[in-house]
Order: sequence, then C-alpha cells, then structure tokens
Amino acid sequence: MNKINELFNSKISAINVGIEFFKDDILKQNASATHLEWTPPGGGNPELIAALDKLEDPSVMEKIEAANKLAVERIINSQPVLIGFDQAINCVPGMTKHTILHSGPPITWEKMSGPMKGAVTGAIVYEGLANSLEEAYEIAASGAITFSPCHEHNCVGSMAGVTSASMFMHIVENKTYGNIAYTNLSEQMAKILRMGANDQSVVDRLIWMRDVFGPILRDAMKLNKNGIDLRLMLAQALHMGDECHNRNNAGTALLIQALTPFILETDFTTEQKREVFDFVASSDYFSGPTWMALCKCALDAAHGIENSTIVTTMARNGVEFGIRVSGMAGNTWFTGPAQKVVGPMFAGYKPEDSGLDIGDSAITETYGIGGFAMATAPAIVALVGGTVDEAIGFSTKMKEITTDENPNVTIPLLDFMGISTGIDVRKVIQTGIMPVINTAIAHKEAGIGMIGAGITYPPVEAFEKALLTLSENILS
Repeated sequence: MNKINELFNSKISAINVGIEFFKDDILKQNASATHLEWTPPGGGNPELIAALDKLEDPSVMEKIEAANKLAVERIINSQPVLIGFDQAINCVPGMTKHTILHSGPPITWEKMSGPMKGAVTGAIVYEGLANSLEEAYEIAASGAITFSPCHEHNCVGSMAGVTSASMFMHIVENKTYGNIAYTNLSEQMAKILRMGANDQSVVDRLIWMRDVFGPILRDAMKLNKNGIDLRLMLAQALHMGDECHNRNNAGTALLIQALTPFILETDFTTEQKREVFDFVASSDYFSGPTWMALCKCALDAAHGIENSTIVTTMARNGVEFGIRVSGMAGNTWFTGPAQKVVGPMFAGYKPEDSGLDIGDSAITETYGIGGFAMATAPAIVALVGGTVDEAIGFSTKMKEITTDENPNVTIPLLDFMGISTGIDVRKVIQTGIMPVINTAIAHKEAGIGMIGAGITYPPVEAFEKALLTLSENILS
C-alpha cells in the first residue's frame, strides 16, 4: 500500500489554518481537527505590511527595543501612592469653573453620545451654572463651557468621565518618577452621573459627596502622613479575587480598611462618618477609580519616550476609541469608531438599548489588569458573561501582544505569572489580536444609567493609524 492510501486509511488529525468552517467540515467526517487562529500580518494590507517591514529593519528595531524596554521598566518600577483628596479646582491642572473634563479622545458637544450629554448637563446643574437640565443643554451648546479630555489634564474618568470644578479627586503620586494623576470619586450606584443619569437624586448625591464625603476623605488623608501604597494593595486585591476593573470586592475592603482609622480621627460628627461607611458599603465599586488613577500614574511615567511603540492610553468617549503611544509625545490621539459591548443586560433592557463603548477605565487594561487579569477573578463572568475558561484564556492570550510581565502584580492561578505589561502596537498589527476590555454598559439615551456589562475590543483602525505614523516618525 502506498503512503497516500495509508493516509486515507488512518484516522485524520488535521490542523486547520485560515477559514474556520473548514475545521467544522472535518469534524463532520468524524475526524479530529484543531483550528489555528491566524491572520496575515496587518490583515494582509500592503501598506501595513510595508510599515511593519520598515520597523523590522535591524537598525530601527534596535532603537525601538531600547525605547520599549525603558517604557516598560518605567511602568513596572512606578510606585503610585494615594496622598490625598481635594476638589478638582484646587488640584487638577487647567481646571476652571467653566471647564468640564470628559472621557476618551477630544469631542465637541454636538458629537457627544447620549450618556455623555446626560452627564455634562447634570454636572452643569450640579455646579450651579444652570437651574434646569433644559437650561444646561442651552449652556453646553452655547460655547460657554470648555470641554477637554481627562487624559490631557493628568486625569482619568469612569464611563462618561465627566469631571467638574467642585468634584473631589483622588490625588496619586508616583513616588518613583514624581508625576501625579487624578480621578474623581465613585458614585457607587447604577443610576449615576458617570453613566449618563442626571435627575435630582443624582445631583443631590453629588452635593452630599462635595459637602460630606469628599471633605471627610480629604481630612482623613491629611492625617495619614505616609499615604497608601496602591501598588501593594492592588497586588493583594488580585490575590483575593478581583481583577480591579469591574470586580472590586477585595480592593474596596482593603481601601476602606486603610482609611478607617484616619476617618475616625477627623472632626466630623459620628452621624456623618456613619454616612460615609454606609455609602462605601452600598457598592463594591468604591476602589474602582482608585485603580484607574494608579494605572494612569504608572503609564504617564512611560509616555513620551522617543521611538517607543508602547501604548500608554486606551480611552473611549462613546463615539470614538482613542489610543496614545509613548513614542508620540504630548496629546497625539489615534482613533477609530467606538465598538459595541457584548454581555448580559439588566432585566428589562435589550442589546439595542446599549450605548457604544465609553470611558477612561480601559487604562486598567492598558496597565495589565481588568480584562487582562480576568484569570484572577473567575467570578467576574457572572457580570460580564462568558466562561471561566475564557476568562483564564484572556490573561494568557494578552501575553502575545505585550512586552513583559509585571512581577509586582501577579496571577496566582497562572503560577503567579506577572500581569501582561506594555501593549506593543507592532504586535497588535502583526498578530491581529486586539486588547480585551471588560466594561459596564450605559444606556444609549441620557438620563437612564447602567444597563449591563460585558466584553469589548478596540477598533483596529486606531492601531493601524498609530503604526503608520510611527513607521514614518521613527524612520525620519
């Protein structure tokens, strides 16, 4: 019997590369088949392939690898420490009484999504710049408000990211490199400003946060002379079952535990302190913004390194998804269309009710937690959908598009592997693997709030634009 006949008389075990339905046809014939996920570099786009080839020139690669090594070292070596809380007008660079910061890349009022317009108008009423939402819409459209991305003011903001002058902010200092990052406080519940809700109950909560919650946290941290080492606390939270983007049970317990002795020493009344503890206990998300500020603080230290292809920002404004890359100093954004978020919906809502992906919270994935660290938090699948195996798979798959592992923040289930750190634009385009993000879903209309949570990915266009620009700049 010749070799060909031997082949057809034996059990077939095929490896399928390319179109996946070929694997399905093989399985229908009672043979075994393994599908290899593969796409040509750059999706087969000649312009992208040419750019990749240019960046693989030995002399160019040497410059890139040195720059990326430095960028990732700065991310890993950063030691973000919570040093205080204060109102945005007192600490955020460029903040004025008529400035409203928002999530994602730059956007004008006319182009804002429903949730962001809802949050902006609610903030205008909260700040006393309008007496009603109707008047707030007129003011927002009049040009009287300066809109600017949080990221361009050393800030990050959850969901709509709307931050105004009177809001209290975390102040996080990078003890290694000296830079500071800010983010506002968690509103805790689903019907909240950051999700686009803006009725009187939302405004009343913000006023209480301004008059009681924020001042108590501010005065508590004034008593804490050493600050709170957030990197150490983050590592603990991951070991306790959080991924520190959408699951924050452990992180919130650790953070309020660290704050409590100082809260008790403040001069506020027992009733006010009780209100603070009850508010923190009302939701597990209290520490969510804290981790965002940690990640922002570390990644900003790696921004502006010539020739680096490391991503230092991923952010969405509900219309566009934008990234910033270390090798492009300042506020150069590469954008593509914001994507849908796929996951379980709250009762009474349908996928068509969803707004598009929104928020600066993807800074967590940019650092290496959140969707990148879902192996630490298998229980997260109850919120965002999918399976435990998929959650673990995300954490291993992200190694293919990153540069290193962060030994300071590890994943016990994966033999204490460090979180995947340093997303490389080149690797994203070469492999076709997009960074995974787990996130909340806001209703597409203003005034409603959170209606679910799920998984999403950035648009490939943002990375393609970044690669083409980098190939021109590094070679120039």
